[in-house]
Amino acid sequence: MLYYLASMSNDGGIFNLFRYLTFRTGGAVMTALIICFIIGPPLIRWLKSMQKHGQPIRDDGPQSHIVTKAGTPTMGGFMILFSLGISTLLWSDLSNPFVWAVLIVTLGFGMVGFVDDYIKVTKRSSAGVPGKVKFLVQAAIAAGVAWFIADISEPTTSVPFFKDVMINLGWFYGPFVVLVLVGAGNAVNLTDGLDGLAIVPVIIATGAFGFIAYMVGNVVYSEYLHIPFVSGAGELAVFCGALIGGGIGFLWFNAPPAMVFMGDTGSLSLGGALGTISVITKHEIVLAIVGGLFVLETVSVIVQVISFKLTGKRVFRMAPLHHHYEQKGWAEPTIVIRFWIIAVILAIIGLATLKLR
Repeated sequence: MLYYLASMSNDGGIFNLFRYLTFRTGGAVMTALIICFIIGPPLIRWLKSMQKHGQPIRDDGPQSHIVTKAGTPTMGGFMILFSLGISTLLWSDLSNPFVWAVLIVTLGFGMVGFVDDYIKVTKRSSAGVPGKVKFLVQAAIAAGVAWFIADISEPTTSVPFFKDVMINLGWFYGPFVVLVLVGAGNAVNLTDGLDGLAIVPVIIATGAFGFIAYMVGNVVYSEYLHIPFVSGAGELAVFCGALIGGGIGFLWFNAPPAMVFMGDTGSLSLGGALGTISVITKHEIVLAIVGGLFVLETVSVIVQVISFKLTGKRVFRMAPLHHHYEQKGWAEPTIVIRFWIIAVILAIIGLATLKLR
């Protein structure tokens, strides 16, 4: 919205600042952060009054959570979505179709998560929307966005470590995008099990992909780095800035001991957002590196389920992976901070692929 002030101004005055992508990205960070700080306390009070018993704790989860986390309100992801949405609409170029694509997925996945959280809270059960229903709705949203993106961009993906290597996915592009978006959303959801565990890696991955979007959307930088140039993709840096600001604002209230959980409202939407940005920038494989922590958490669940069904034995003491280390006696802050460190290392490796070609 503020971008149009620059387009309407011909005197090159202060409004000219809104033409600069970096300035608008910084503005998006601060706007989302301030909105979170303003709406956070009243939102948490309202969630507590509405959710008298807080988020239901799984019976098959760590027993310590029944004592330490019972009563903490969930659906705090709404705080991120609200600040992210307002900030993006305020600072981005709304004529850019990629902005709307990522917003549709983020808010669409967020609505699926909200309904799931609401059912859990109102029924006081850890079982919300049936898994198949959640998957089908997410897949439908992802398929619609895949068609939309394919209509304005090439159905291709880049290969890390190789110069100018692009794979044309053809008819497989739609299923591939659905896999990336739904997989990313649920991977973040599985990671969200300890105070602050999911939101910081999301912030780190978003920062990495904000940089990637900026590079991909700049014809000079993309040519220098031998990465695909996608006209208009740079505008996603503003969205990433808004997500980072909203994420930091949420972390203020989610830091141990958490005053609120993001719930599926936040985890599904943030994962979907990262997946969409990776698709638009043609760096889906790099997302698997940058978001490697989410991949590890997901793989731990898959391995655990397959092993138990085939052999009756468990590979991990409990899945996802962070619960395994809880069962080994690691303190929650130790697990969280070490996983943050892993997220930073993976982000650096992912960004290194831009140059190591």
